[in-house]
Amino acid sequence: MRRDDRDEPFDDLFREIERMMNDMMNGSNMDVHSSTDVENGFGADTHVDVHDTDDELRVIADLPGVEKRNIELECDGKTLTISARSDHREYDERVSLPRRVNEHTATATYNNGVLEVVFEPADQSSDISLE
Repeated sequence: MRRDDRDEPFDDLFREIERMMNDMMNGSNMDVHSSTDVENGFGADTHVDVHDTDDELRVIADLPGVEKRNIELECDGKTLTISARSDHREYDERVSLPRRVNEHTATATYNNGVLEVVFEPADQSSDISLE
């Protein structure tokens, strides 16, 4: 067995660690008040996941260093917009949802830097009667 064969199961892990280290090293040279922070959305230190099940659609976003009062959420049923700011940067991210949701039933929690927004799926389109 070659050494490369043994490392193969860990390649993804090593690549992710290397990516995170590069992001950290590159981030330390940036001016935190630069306009590119806003233009680039959440940036390298934030991650957004969307989980879609039969019963609900769940969006989870890491917002490190942001206080709850500095987060604004908007949804039009197809896109969730997350706007947040901290002392060092501003976040403005539009998350395209994989299916239409009922934005009026949304619930959101924010705990330890993790935002979680839960939506119910939108009802099926209603029939339109032609008169």
